[in-house]
Amino acid sequence: MAKGGLVSALQRISGTVAALSLLVVPATLTAQRSGSSAPATTQSKPGQPVESRSASLAGELTKLLTAQNLDSIATAEAEMSYVGALYIPGSQLLVVRAKVPSKDRLSYLLYNKMYKEAYADLNSASDLATRVLIADLGANGLQFKQAKDQPFDMVMIAGKSVAFDGKWGGKDNVSKDDYAKSYESSDEQYTQMLEVLIAALKKSS
Repeated sequence: MAKGGLVSALQRISGTVAALSLLVVPATLTAQRSGSSAPATTQSKPGQPVESRSASLAGELTKLLTAQNLDSIATAEAEMSYVGALYIPGSQLLVVRAKVPSKDRLSYLLYNKMYKEAYADLNSASDLATRVLIADLGANGLQFKQAKDQPFDMVMIAGKSVAFDGKWGGKDNVSKDDYAKSYESSDEQYTQMLEVLIAALKKSS
């Protein structure tokens, strides 16, 4: 599937719960790898691959979901702001954060543990300007670039998508430094979102 097709799939998840299944991406999805092949490090120089801070938390979240026989979770984060996740075992972890114009419906869904519906609402009825959607295609944390023969992760912030496909430089791509900065910022946001969801699951267990 081309990058444009994946972006379209991401956009189609806004709507009903049934539309969420459109984001399932075949494991054979690949994109051309380029750029540095240096090993990941937490003390990287600008533009070098960096270690995924969200990786261990993504693993913890999926284990908690499995242990509680859940495929989704949602919770309030702050006033009018919520975080939700949909887990497709062995395939994808989709996590969204957004503010909603009214908390009445989200409060009702959360009270009744209708987490998948809450997740869908955050994709469709939330404030687009505040919406952050992470498509963790591997459920292993946001990765700096794709592994060989694996799909790449994507982030959509306020309706604008970013693909962490390892492509930078040239007239059609961002610079290596800008790519790295975008990744670090996205991974930090994803880490925060996962922490909120993990806390909610631990509280409810």
